[in-house]
Amino acid sequence: MTTQPVHPNVLRRQAWMAVLAKSSLNGLSQALEKLQRVPSYRFLRSPETGLTMVRGRAGGTGQAFNLGEITLTRCVVQLQEEADEQGNPITGFGYVGGRSHRHAELAALFDALLQHPEWFNIVSSQVIGPLQETIQCHREKQQRQTEATRVNFFTMARAETLERS
Repeated sequence: MTTQPVHPNVLRRQAWMAVLAKSSLNGLSQALEKLQRVPSYRFLRSPETGLTMVRGRAGGTGQAFNLGEITLTRCVVQLQEEADEQGNPITGFGYVGGRSHRHAELAALFDALLQHPEWFNIVSSQVIGPLQETIQCHREKQQRQTEATRVNFFTMARAETLERS
């Protein structure tokens, strides 16, 4: 089975959608307030909450298995009176874990704005960049807290094994 290479635009969009989904609702709301004259939009699919199956792989590479279901909220918006370079309407999608309709709506709005040629640089620098830094800082803080409380049982058992030999 051969795999097709993924287009760089797809990877870039996956990256910003991950940032939007992992960011807090408060962070997205504050980012929206900082932007001026955001284009109007309409719902193609109003925010709705449902369940989705989460799959995992043993060790990250093993056989896939169903881990369980999580609550997911999705939303689809379309910018009004705005079009991409080919003249097609710009549509944004938002998928977020949990039940926050507003979070899914804002994620979809920012996704749409990032596809708009005039808005891409503004939203990338003023929204995605700062949100990405916040996520990274939170991740690093969580890793430091986890590392501070980690106990290495292997070392204790290994010392006993060395004494016996």
